[in-house]
Amino acid sequence: MKNRKKDKDWIKYYDERDILNEVTDDPADLVLAEGLRQEIFSGKRKRNLKNVTIKIDPLQIMAIKKLSTMKSIPYQTLIRHWLAEGIKQELDSVTQ
Repeated sequence: MKNRKKDKDWIKYYDERDILNEVTDDPADLVLAEGLRQEIFSGKRKRNLKNVTIKIDPLQIMAIKKLSTMKSIPYQTLIRHWLAEGIKQELDSVTQ
């Protein structure tokens, strides 16, 4: 059974921060390397992936799924791409 107080806390949280105005219907540009894109779409990209569990805001998941639909790629692939890009940027900034 759902906890109604907890649901109301989330509603209050988002109402106070007005975070929904940050999510837009505007198209997002996502550029994958051509080779990676071809591997993903062809299904030839075989890697050992490990399942992890993280807590993510449900509205963020909805936004990610919407973006992934707009880009015609699976949402988990989009998340992995963002993680890879973030890791690369962090490593580049540390080594400079």
